[in-house]
Amino acid sequence: MATASKKTAVKKTAKRTMSTDHKAKLAQGRNESRIVGKYLEAITAGKGKRGRKRTPESINIQIVRIDKEFDGASAIRRLELTQLRYDLVAERERLTSRMDLTELERDFVKVAKSYAKRNGITYGAFRELSVSAEVLKRAGISRARA
Repeated sequence: MATASKKTAVKKTAKRTMSTDHKAKLAQGRNESRIVGKYLEAITAGKGKRGRKRTPESINIQIVRIDKEFDGASAIRRLELTQLRYDLVAERERLTSRMDLTELERDFVKVAKSYAKRNGITYGAFRELSVSAEVLKRAGISRARA
């Protein structure tokens, strides 16, 4: 019994290449995602914690109290007070230095509508993340479903 040897036909697939249009759209999507992400990070970075809000003045009062307690404190307590003082000074710096959102907001307004349409992001989703109604209006994003 002779077996017939069959050669299996191997189909070669053509090398796939992306069109320049496809590459441009991918680059646009990455750029828009980066811009939208930076803006959302910036506006949420300033959000404080729940409860009574700290002010630079209230922080200064706490620092004065720490300085008064420091001399009579034990070594461990002085260590804790030193760290607390560092934390308060950093918090005061954060509160007094306001981030300028002008450029980030301008870039966001330019790309937000395109980004939202391509990714199915609604007006309500942006509002949930604290994007102001005025900024969304300038970006051309409305409450009505497109």
